[in-house]
Amino acid sequence: MKMEQKATSRHPPTLNSVDRLRKVDQLREKGIGTHLPLPQLVAVGDQSSGKSSLLENLTGIPFPRAQNLCTRYATQITHRREDHAHINIGIIPGPSASDEDKERLSAYAREVNSTEELRAQFPAILDEVNKLMGIRTTNNPTGTKTFTEDVLKIEKCGPDEDYLTIIDVPGIFRLVEHGVVSSDDRTLVRNMVEKYIKDARTVILAVLPCTSDVFTQEILALAEEYDTKGERTLGILTKPDLLKESRAKASICDMVDGKRKPLTLGYYVVRNKGADDPDGPSGSGSEDALRAEREAIFQEEPWSGLPKDRLGVRALRERLQDLLGQITDRSFPLVRMEARQMLTECQNLREELGEPRQTEHEQQKYLMTIAAKFQSLARAALEADYSAHRAFADDDFRLITAVINITGRFSEKFLQSSPLYSFQTRKARLEEYIEATKHPLTNGVASLDIRQPEALELDEFSEIDGILTKDWANHDPKEGIMAWIDSIYCRSRGMDLFTYSSNLPASAFREQSAKWGCMTRQYLSKVIIFLHRFIIYVLDLVCTDKGVFEKVKSSILDGEDGLLARYEKAMDKAMFLVDCERNLKPYTVNQDFSVLVEKYRAARQESQQESKPPVQTHTHPTITQKIVHLSLSTAENKDNKEQTKEEIFDKLRAYYEIASNRFLDDVFRQAVDNHLLSGPESPLWLFSEQWVIGLSRERLAWIAGESRAVTETRNSLDRKIEDLEGAIRILQ
Repeated sequence: MKMEQKATSRHPPTLNSVDRLRKVDQLREKGIGTHLPLPQLVAVGDQSSGKSSLLENLTGIPFPRAQNLCTRYATQITHRREDHAHINIGIIPGPSASDEDKERLSAYAREVNSTEELRAQFPAILDEVNKLMGIRTTNNPTGTKTFTEDVLKIEKCGPDEDYLTIIDVPGIFRLVEHGVVSSDDRTLVRNMVEKYIKDARTVILAVLPCTSDVFTQEILALAEEYDTKGERTLGILTKPDLLKESRAKASICDMVDGKRKPLTLGYYVVRNKGADDPDGPSGSGSEDALRAEREAIFQEEPWSGLPKDRLGVRALRERLQDLLGQITDRSFPLVRMEARQMLTECQNLREELGEPRQTEHEQQKYLMTIAAKFQSLARAALEADYSAHRAFADDDFRLITAVINITGRFSEKFLQSSPLYSFQTRKARLEEYIEATKHPLTNGVASLDIRQPEALELDEFSEIDGILTKDWANHDPKEGIMAWIDSIYCRSRGMDLFTYSSNLPASAFREQSAKWGCMTRQYLSKVIIFLHRFIIYVLDLVCTDKGVFEKVKSSILDGEDGLLARYEKAMDKAMFLVDCERNLKPYTVNQDFSVLVEKYRAARQESQQESKPPVQTHTHPTITQKIVHLSLSTAENKDNKEQTKEEIFDKLRAYYEIASNRFLDDVFRQAVDNHLLSGPESPLWLFSEQWVIGLSRERLAWIAGESRAVTETRNSLDRKIEDLEGAIRILQ
């Protein structure tokens, strides 16, 4: 049973469609099709498929016979209704044409007044076109090309013309011929065809000769590759008059009826003008009579059983006009939207490239702009102004938060684990830990996960490896502090009845703080790692030219005042503070020292008293009486050595607490904040406008000088922006 075919009534394009069709043609002539997919009808076929004859019948353009010239490049044929009848011929330069070639090719223009005049002049016109395009032919033996991406543009205008534009591309061929076409030419043509048919807004007019097995036609396989569902491919079956076998004719009829190889847009059968058929005057009754005579074949079986609107050139032309209007109306708003989006993207890319930087002034201005952006992000990061830039959505850019978190963890760990020997018993530490977990003092420390050193990708920043610590081990304090104090006291005691050696506190504190240097190097290393990563990430963000990024990075990294030197100064400052605390004689003007001594003495004595039987009293003693009582009771049966050791313990613990808190403040304020973050020698302030001003002319040119690739990219973007701005004006 045949597929039902609904006859299409002829509806000329609306005024809205015609206006849009004209605008799309204007876009195509300006080369916008290289940037945006435009709605278009593209005729494709294998060589000898009858495509050229079909186009002559469809358009009335009398392509010279016995010359295969137009198949060397795409031809855009446009019909447009105007009051005055004329035919314009021009050239649309290909996308890879140089500016000089574009100007030369675009300047070509010829006009004739009728089809008869075009038929007489067309061979000479094509010779001119081939010479301009550089096509090698018999009349142009010095040409260097066999095929080209340039497009021959033919506009046929007149009061009787209905709007239609068809693009004809060279036919695909399989065999090469030495001295005529090469395998490279075959690849070029195939790529050209693919470029035209790949876009979703292209209707593929697949020209298929009935005389060949349609299903082996390469062009149909190519169309299926880009139109997998067959929704935008229209099959045009040519040369039905050459079929003799009934089976072959029946096969073609089955395709038209949708029984074989169905396409959403269906198939049309046309009989083209033969090479020996006479030419009639364009638009004349004789031309219509000749076409009717050729198409009389469709009155015969089996063609007469096919839908009438699927037979003949006139039915095909009407369908193509309707189809072009439909896809143009459907695509027009999308083309306008995509043009605006692409323009914005190109303008952003162009802005990132900055202005040309050929002269010293341009180079300095370019680099200072980058430095200013870097400084702006650095200040925002220090002030935790994370709404200043979308980059701060990434935790690696949240500098001050990370540093505060690292510092908080270091402080907590330092107070817990920095003593060589624990001042507390294991039981007391466990009770303190349990209490802390009930009310965790995070101070925001857990709000930003800072990776542990072993998880940091140090290989990514191997340049700072020499500054960082190699020892990331953590050791808990040892037990047995009183035995250790006994050992120190016994090694340093003298004939001191009322006191102990003046060197003993310094020696004890130095040994008790033995882990300070290692822990401080770990702390500074973590801060330096995060800071360096921040600097490199921000530099990469503001330097859109990766060549400039690498050169700026290498320039600020080394040198007497480079990043590495500043990191080393911060580390040296931290180690200096460690040395001051550990190697100078213990001393403090902090009034809390004596208070802490009494506090820890009372705590120790109370702990000792708890291990004895309770004393029964009938009155309520004062605090002073309690302390005196504790002192007397705990001092019972203790010799001078024991009391001296306990005094050393109390004072060492009090001083250690004061020194630890003092050191934590000092190492953050002086080594981290002053040297690494906010101070005048902070690595953050190195890459600045002042640094750019101080560069020599040679160094400036090496860093900021523009490469050829960047220049070409900028020029390409400038041209594209100009094209898209013109497109938007047309599309309004």
